Amino acid sequence: MEQRTANGDPQDELSARLRLLQELSGLGVRALARDAGLSSSSLSRYLSGQTVPPWPVVIALCRLVKRDPRPLRPLWERTSNPLPAPPKASRLVQPKPRNDLPRDVPDFTGREAQLAAVLAAVETHQVVSVDGMAGVGKTCLAVHAAHRLTDRYPDAQLYVDLHGFTEGREPFDPDPVLRMLLGALGVPSERVPQEGVEQLAACWRSELAGRRAVVVLDNAADADQVRPLLPGAGPSVALITSRNRLLGLDEVPPVSLDVLSPRESAELLARASGDPSGPDGRLARDPRSAAEVLRLCGHLPLALRLAAARLRHRPGWTVGILVERLSEGATEFDTAFAMSVRQLDRAQARLFRMLGLLPGTAFDEYVVAALADVPLHSAREMLEDLLDAHLVQQPAAGRYRLHDLVHQHARRACEQQDSPTERERALGRFLDYYVHAAAAADAALPVLSPGRPASAGRTPAALPRFADKHAALAWLAAEYETLIAVFETADAIGADVHVSELPRFLRAYFARRCGTTHLNFLFERSLAAAQRLGDPLQLAEAHSDLGFARYNAGRMAEAGAAYEAAERGLSRTGDVRSEAELAMRRGYLRSDEGHVDEPLELFRLARKLYEEAGCPTGAAHAAASEAWAMLQLGHREQSARLAREVLDVPHADPSWPPTLTARITLGVAIAADSPDEAAEHLHQALALAREDGHMNNEAWCLNCQGVALRQMGRYEEALASHRAAFALLDELFEEHWKIHFLNGYGETCRLAGLPDEALRLHRQALELAPKLGYRSEEALAHEGIAIVLDATDPTAAAEHRAAGQAVLRELDPGAH
Repeated sequence: MEQRTANGDPQDELSARLRLLQELSGLGVRALARDAGLSSSSLSRYLSGQTVPPWPVVIALCRLVKRDPRPLRPLWERTSNPLPAPPKASRLVQPKPRNDLPRDVPDFTGREAQLAAVLAAVETHQVVSVDGMAGVGKTCLAVHAAHRLTDRYPDAQLYVDLHGFTEGREPFDPDPVLRMLLGALGVPSERVPQEGVEQLAACWRSELAGRRAVVVLDNAADADQVRPLLPGAGPSVALITSRNRLLGLDEVPPVSLDVLSPRESAELLARASGDPSGPDGRLARDPRSAAEVLRLCGHLPLALRLAAARLRHRPGWTVGILVERLSEGATEFDTAFAMSVRQLDRAQARLFRMLGLLPGTAFDEYVVAALADVPLHSAREMLEDLLDAHLVQQPAAGRYRLHDLVHQHARRACEQQDSPTERERALGRFLDYYVHAAAAADAALPVLSPGRPASAGRTPAALPRFADKHAALAWLAAEYETLIAVFETADAIGADVHVSELPRFLRAYFARRCGTTHLNFLFERSLAAAQRLGDPLQLAEAHSDLGFARYNAGRMAEAGAAYEAAERGLSRTGDVRSEAELAMRRGYLRSDEGHVDEPLELFRLARKLYEEAGCPTGAAHAAASEAWAMLQLGHREQSARLAREVLDVPHADPSWPPTLTARITLGVAIAADSPDEAAEHLHQALALAREDGHMNNEAWCLNCQGVALRQMGRYEEALASHRAAFALLDELFEEHWKIHFLNGYGETCRLAGLPDEALRLHRQALELAPKLGYRSEEALAHEGIAIVLDATDPTAAAEHRAAGQAVLRELDPGAH
């Protein structure tokens, strides 16, 4: 029985341990309950496992039999988390495993020995590299092998092009690749390290350690690029491709590809061209010409597929005609590419050349329509023609890509055949498209208020439509690599309006998926572009945006300096909406810095300005923040009244940020007077935060739930909420968030009879607050320490209380 209990439910184990205490006492239930100060019915429920006892009860029972209660603490903590299970829509529910693998080619031919070598290397080493010349079929083999491994590695199948040999583009640095891969695994941005490739790589290895995933790292430049991306301990595997032998990866077995054998080449040509087997096929009727096709294509899979596509779509051609067309090229690559391009009509050929201007190799039909300046339906039809000609690939529905060699050919053809003016216009349309498409995606997210519409270039005729925030986030995730390439391209060619505007439309996405470090980097360059443009409003907004990025990274002093520059600029523009947004941001900053009345005044100013600007969503955001600020000042009734007004504002998104803030505020404000209603509001807020996928907001909800439960006198439940909040915070890499919760948790511990734990938390807050500039939390930490020490060390308590008062006098000299 004891073995079964130990391996079963922790609540069963705790009740068994309590029954042992009763046996040691030698008392019956009534007598033991009397001595412990309990009702006999309550003690019966604890002993039977129906109810988890509060920790003071466990202490009292242990003391009656002279046993140390501390060994029971971990077991009790495992049994005493009363929080509801996450809703089904929560991010904590395991999502469908990610599969980013390109489509496996249906005519995969030959390579039996190399495929066996790849699969064997995966078994013994977890990682394998496939190397060989351009066009030899490295990616095709790696992707084919990855598809074969999918059933054995079901947790994720990931693919990333490292652009090691993409003409006109620098190879990817490991930092953004690791961020993309972690995002593909569904790792929240808050758990992704802010800086440092080593920290990112460690996070990546840690996430893979608990999964069975297969990762294809395509087109690697060298060993240094790929080394941080490799899995560590655990079952996950990686397949690497490169044109170079990766000599620096001694532990990774190489599989080298040569051109296809004559037999394999002939088989691939026949399968890809759809030529029937037997003596009646075109290839069989003219074996000499068929052999010449293989020679002209250099036995390279890519060239053979391009040639086969011509034969398949020209049923009237003989193999001899195909040889004549191929013979007009200079090399095995040029023969195949030139012959395929010659079959295109003028519009198709122009589009193909324009694709060479793209800074990346992946795109969709909207990009093509903008690039070629054609209607969407025409772009779709031309893409189908290029797909049939094997000049573009379709790795997934609605997504297209160019092989590196095809991209190089298109780029050279564009430089040779299209004028500089036409190339410049096409590239401008491409940049215009992405700024406006990002703006459309951003508008579908629950941002503070509708932003200024994009003004860069011309609005494209066709833009994606986003039904909700989930569709917008999915588009931003799929286009992340290209969006960064767009920013870099715009910066390189001096398209300052695009550089200035694009980061603004990525703020909400970065807040949810990419953390704050890269956003700071983008806004620094966006500010430089705004300075070159010289537009006062654009420059002021750039200062404000950079300040907000600094604030979210915990860089308080730098945020304040940026806000001051923004305020000076806005005073000359008279733009009311931008003034409102800046007032909100300054309110957040001043509140965290510990100022008392100023944040409330700033939120009220923001609300007034948003109303003047005709922006009700912004006014609701400001009102919710105003209600929270009033709660911090102790004005509970006014705070609750304003929070209810915000909840009455209709909005299609149930997890709209003002709704979340208002529910939390109302729950804490009415906790003492209406505990049941307060608990319901906080429960709903927690469900909304989980559904929205913000771990920071989820931790905030849990912490506030702990504060409210403490005010209701439900100390054990309050502690469980605080512990759950800190369990989330321990997963984050934004350490500064903890300062918001440490003192509240400490106060709950003190009231729950845990003075040592309270002292530890307040001291942790006292250490962290001055580093970050959170002066009010510094003062609260001093006071919390003083209250705990009053009974044991009144001298030290007085010193801390005086230090706290000194901080408050600095913050508000008139009030102290």
